[in-house]
Amino acid sequence: MSAREIRPPRTAEATRRRLVHGGLTAVTVGYIGVLILAPLLGIAVAAIKPGWRSWSATLAQPDVRHALVLTAVITFETVVVTSVLGVLVAMVLARDRFPGRRLVSALVDLPLAVSPVVVGLAAVLLFGTGGWFQPWFSARGVQILFAVPSMVLVTIFISIPFVIREVAPLLEELGTEEEEAARTLGASWLQTFFRVTLPNIRWGLLYGIALTTARAVGEVGAVLIVSGSIAGQTETATLYILRAFDEGKDPSGYMVAMILALVSIVLLAGIEIFKAREEKELA
Repeated sequence: MSAREIRPPRTAEATRRRLVHGGLTAVTVGYIGVLILAPLLGIAVAAIKPGWRSWSATLAQPDVRHALVLTAVITFETVVVTSVLGVLVAMVLARDRFPGRRLVSALVDLPLAVSPVVVGLAAVLLFGTGGWFQPWFSARGVQILFAVPSMVLVTIFISIPFVIREVAPLLEELGTEEEEAARTLGASWLQTFFRVTLPNIRWGLLYGIALTTARAVGEVGAVLIVSGSIAGQTETATLYILRAFDEGKDPSGYMVAMILALVSIVLLAGIEIFKAREEKELA
């Protein structure tokens, strides 16, 4: 019997491929729909159902406004620190070879493996009463625990990996040829960074910033432990949501949750739109 006779018909192979492809597509769409889109849609419906007057009443509450502003402040400080230091760490990991490099690379991912509750407890150990650093800060009149500084510190800790892991692979892929050429032409280190390196890694950096923002606005566990959750003082938007449901203010909780979700969605969508537009212009 010839090989041609035992080979399946091409139509059968094509049909099998279409079935496999269709099955994988259905699983992907179902997975995303059930675990991502359905919860977001449910929150949106619950938030919109009470009507726009309820939105106005919720946003007029001083506790809600303070919680949103405090969340924005913590997120902004976290994004600035993790972006600047994240790019520096990514450049060191991608370009330099030194003893302990693998250990440092592994430590970068540690915040992803450690529970935020553990991070909060570690902050209490370091800055709480009898903590390692508490006497030094107390002597200078600086309160870390149950205040904004501790909330910023734990949020930065849990957000460390995102910029680094988005930027480092880009730096390794790009290599150093363009940067060396710029320095050969007389560009300084700063000029090379801002005119060559930064434009090449901008999309990875923006994705890292978007992930950091989403992580910062949604943090609960670590912030809950170190903040004391004092309404109007150290209560973030996520902590307000917890209190709203505890007090039976479900509509207000859904509305604030919807605002936080929209921040991340709009940021990611904006990046994708601008990236697609730039790629279309360059094509």
